[in-house]
Amino acid sequence: MNYSIIYLVPCLGILGLLVMAIKSAWVTKQEAGEAKMQELAGYIAAGAIAFLRAEWKILSVFAVIACSLLTWSGFTVANSSPVIAISFLIGAIFSAVAGYIGMKIATKANVRTAHAAKTSLAQALKVSFTGGTVMGLGVAGLAVLGLSGLFIVFISMFHVVSVNSEEMRKAIEVLTGFSLGAESIALFARVGGGIYTKAADVGADLVGKVEAGIPEDDVRNPATIADNVGDNVGDVAGMGADLFGSYVATILATMVLGQEIKVTDNFNGFSPILLPMVLAGLGIVFSILGTVFVRIKDEKSSVQAALNMGNYSSIVFTAVASFFLVRWMLPATLSIRGITFTSMDVFYAIILGLVVGTLMSMITEYYTAMGKRPVNSIIRQSSTGHATNIIGGLSVGMESTVAPTIVLAAGIFGSYELAGIYGVAIAAAGMMATTAMQLSIDAFGPIADNAGGIAEMSGLPKEVRERTDNLDAVGNTTAATGKGFAIASAALTSLALFAAFVGIAMPDAQHIDIYKAPVLAGLFVGAMIPFIFSSLCIAAVGRAAMAMVEEVRRQFREIPGIMEYKAKPEYEKCVAISTQASIREMILPGAIALIVPLIVGFTFGPEVLGGLLAGVTVSGVLMGMFQSNAGGAWDNAKKSFEKGVEINGQKYFKGSDPHKASVTGDTVGDPFKDTSGPSMNILIKLMSIVSLVIAPHIIKHETVALPVGSNQPAKELKMDAPVSGFIQNTTTAAPVATVWSFRFMDAAKFVAEKPSTVVVEAATAEAKI
Repeated sequence: MNYSIIYLVPCLGILGLLVMAIKSAWVTKQEAGEAKMQELAGYIAAGAIAFLRAEWKILSVFAVIACSLLTWSGFTVANSSPVIAISFLIGAIFSAVAGYIGMKIATKANVRTAHAAKTSLAQALKVSFTGGTVMGLGVAGLAVLGLSGLFIVFISMFHVVSVNSEEMRKAIEVLTGFSLGAESIALFARVGGGIYTKAADVGADLVGKVEAGIPEDDVRNPATIADNVGDNVGDVAGMGADLFGSYVATILATMVLGQEIKVTDNFNGFSPILLPMVLAGLGIVFSILGTVFVRIKDEKSSVQAALNMGNYSSIVFTAVASFFLVRWMLPATLSIRGITFTSMDVFYAIILGLVVGTLMSMITEYYTAMGKRPVNSIIRQSSTGHATNIIGGLSVGMESTVAPTIVLAAGIFGSYELAGIYGVAIAAAGMMATTAMQLSIDAFGPIADNAGGIAEMSGLPKEVRERTDNLDAVGNTTAATGKGFAIASAALTSLALFAAFVGIAMPDAQHIDIYKAPVLAGLFVGAMIPFIFSSLCIAAVGRAAMAMVEEVRRQFREIPGIMEYKAKPEYEKCVAISTQASIREMILPGAIALIVPLIVGFTFGPEVLGGLLAGVTVSGVLMGMFQSNAGGAWDNAKKSFEKGVEINGQKYFKGSDPHKASVTGDTVGDPFKDTSGPSMNILIKLMSIVSLVIAPHIIKHETVALPVGSNQPAKELKMDAPVSGFIQNTTTAAPVATVWSFRFMDAAKFVAEKPSTVVVEAATAEAKI
């Protein structure tokens, strides 16, 4: 094999980490402001670290149990190895580190952004976006380095010499553990962080803004520190772990399908497997280039336009480079599962993935941005009360699923027509190639939000808060578009993982018949899971928020002088409430994603499990879009009142009755957009990965009845050369027929070179090939 290209990929991951370190050092060197600002930032940083430590203690227990089960799995499955447990552990650690990197820099960049806002909007954008870039490059760099580095180790460890060998299948199966570890930690981090941030946010809003009538992020509000901590542990650390898992799962799914493609190339047949890794590595380079374009000139410049310029430039760079990459790496023609396509078809599928990702972001921006028709409709309905605001937000969220679903469906259909199921996977890989830029834009939002909170609590001049509010409003939209992007990638990735699962668990049939009652039942159960998952997440936020509300009310009631700035609230008690509640409540939703595929797969078999995965994928994608977009629209409708809105010729501002109605809508939308909604994409991918890992345990082979003495072509029995295993006589019926079950187990039992004919003998328990 030409090994130069495979060693280039981890080098690109290291490049991303080096640039991340440089940008992190630059942010750290910026002025952190006056002592009070630094004190408040210190509270936020300490609270975030306390949460992560508590979360890691619980997750370490889970990791030990998971590693034990995976070690057992590695010993019992021929195409696996106990090393899968180590792979899982590395994926889990990398996922946790990815979230920690983002959270650490965010707690430094927030106060520095607030101080920079004293100077200009341009400088505030530079500091906040650079902080976001640290997050984006850290996640992408760790993902590319970890996945490609382990792949290099495993192909050497298992002595892989050809793509279609047992050793290659073992290497990919063990590598799947890395993705399982990443997604498992991502789900708990996203759910736990989401419960934390929204419990604090809801408690702060209901008592502070609605009951006490004080501004958001007012230093007198005991829950305001917990609220700002939540932005970091949920929107930063949670999102970092989330997209780390998505990034890894997308590349892995494409690699799993790539090993099915038999080609003659300059890479010993490895090009379909290497392509997604190389594409991801180059995406880091183009994301770094894209950050150069994120800048504004003055106070009137559009922050959203600057971010879009950086995003679109990185996409264009990736599209152009992928043309030359595909032409260089892939042969002229390829085929998978009976579908033949060309290398240019693969390129078009990558372009289609980039287009789908861009359109998903644009549609999400339309439904959640200030000044657009959907948000304006919620603003108008706020004038007639709280109930109509809720109705308006729900309507916008449901409507927002239509266009993205059509775009996704067109993307799936088009990419499959171009290059079969490999086309769908490589389209997802193309979409995720610019993850570093996407996450940089996403992480910028909570940094700006925290900066506004610190500015408010520190009593900085009005123009400072106006600048941070400008950034924050754009950040709400970019956060929503980031979640739309994550959902789109999850849909394509889950379909690719689904195809990989079917190829391993059902090698004889490779299709699932939904006409069968058990499969249809599995489909319905799968469609139900996102609903109960969302219910648990939202209920958890509600319970934690109730405890937060009671604590804030107690402090206002029992600590005299808080409202007069004469007494300091007990911030640490609110932080403790959110921490304890989130750690406790995240366990059950996370367990659903991990345990349900195991129960269904081992009890009912791979076909019913396939129906379950189909149901959870479709339902989860729609629920994710609906909740994230509804919550984003409610949030920006509320923020519109802070600038002043006109309804039926009358101007309304903060504190008015329509504004209070919008606060209610925003409170309802908080767990939608930051807890259950964004967790949907991890849920559907994690269930698919769990299914992929257990696929070798639940393989379904056909049982064939043959007349005694017949010569049956191996092709008709779906036995592809070469075959390792043995053929077992399971039932001997009447002398005229024997039932044979094909079970591929220990290669030492039976090894056949290029089988052509199966000869059935009634008197023996073996077949001659």
